[in-house]
Parts: sequence; C-alpha cells; structure tokens
Amino acid sequence: MSGEAQLLLMVAGVHLLGLACVAMLMLPALRDTRSGPPSPDSGSDDGWGRGPKHPPKPPSPPRGGIPLPDAVAARVRLRDHDRLPDKLPSRPRRPAREPDRTPVPS
Repeated sequence: MSGEAQLLLMVAGVHLLGLACVAMLMLPALRDTRSGPPSPDSGSDDGWGRGPKHPPKPPSPPRGGIPLPDAVAARVRLRDHDRLPDKLPSRPRRPAREPDRTPVPS
C-alpha cells in the first residue's frame, strides 16, 4: 500500500471514529425518557404541599449613614478627554546641589 493510500485510510478512520463518538453522545439526548416522578400539574405550586413561593424580602437599608465619612476627594477629576499629567500641577524643581569644595593647599 502506498503512503498516500495509508494517509487517506487513516484520515477516513479518524473521521469515522469521530462520527461514532458523536452518535454515542447524541443518543441519550435524543431519547424521550423522563427521569424523576411525573408531575400531575406542571403549573402548580411545585406540587409538594408547600404553597406558593413568597416574593423575596427587599434589601435592608445601609447602616451607618454616609458611607466612607473619612474619605478624601481626589485632587483631579477627569471628566473629558484630557490626560492626567495635563491636569496635575507641576512639581517644584529640586534645588541644585552645590559641588563639594576641595580644600586649597596653602
């Protein structure tokens, strides 16, 4: 058998194996079996004698008044397309250091 024929046979075998695996996975999904007890009325109150569900309780209001009373506001607010370095004030320059003096021999 030539190399091309072997390659074609291997590719076909892999595709057939993939089709078999997909078929095995699809069969349980396509069956019409129901698991669990049948319910007499699907639109009832869950069928277990508990009655209708109550609406959830509204959330309680926050405690402690204003949140973050010790928070400090930001120095700059960006409300447009400007960049942050354009909004911040420039820092003062450091003073230049004087060079070290060397003693003059006398």
